[in-house]
Amino acid sequence: MSMDSMVVDVSQDWVDACDVQERFMRAPYAKSDTLTYRAQCRQVRALGGDCFDVLPLPARRAALAIADASGKGLAAALMIANVQSSMRTAAAFASDNAAAVVNAVNRQVHASSPADRYATLFYSVFEEDTRTLRYVNAGHNPPIVLSDGTITWLEDGGPPVGVFADSPYREGIVRLNPGDVIVAYTDGVVEAVNAAGEEWRVDGLIAAVSAGNMRQPDRIVEAAFAALNEFSRGRQTDDATILVAVVH
Repeated sequence: MSMDSMVVDVSQDWVDACDVQERFMRAPYAKSDTLTYRAQCRQVRALGGDCFDVLPLPARRAALAIADASGKGLAAALMIANVQSSMRTAAAFASDNAAAVVNAVNRQVHASSPADRYATLFYSVFEEDTRTLRYVNAGHNPPIVLSDGTITWLEDGGPPVGVFADSPYREGIVRLNPGDVIVAYTDGVVEAVNAAGEEWRVDGLIAAVSAGNMRQPDRIVEAAFAALNEFSRGRQTDDATILVAVVH
């Protein structure tokens, strides 16, 4: 085999891998009468280490998740694929137990990853009939719930998945009301910097998603990324993902 053909083969493998990753974050997504949502992932490289998911679950439930793998590029992409596939499998067997799902993901990631690799994960289960969110935050940037001018931080959980084989994870519970907005994000959003080296921080995100009293998740996501772009002038050094869900 010539060197030229080897380059072509590797290049095609990379394109195929990017296509698989993109498709993996595209659906099937849950449909809900009491929750609408939108998510967007902007990657620094063709393959990235962020992911989001909205999974249909039995008994009028939906899982909302966002994760961020350590590192960048192919290694991070393989890690996040492991997290997402493990999460989807566990959710099929423990649809009403967020802690059980995260425990299963942690064991799988720890068993199959190098010691210095891990991922932060926020996994939650939304119950349509009661508008209750049960969640576990595994070392992730705390998502926020905006409700009539107040902010609730979704912090209950434990360490990132993959760090320890038997990490304990505690489940948090939040009762939501029509009009509440859930905003989950990765650190590439709040750690973006401007020309002066200042970080956007979570205050910048909150200001962006709160402007104009928006209640449509697609508009909220678009406004957040527009504000982020204006702040950073297009500089992006890390994958950036935002997931917004609005309760009805």
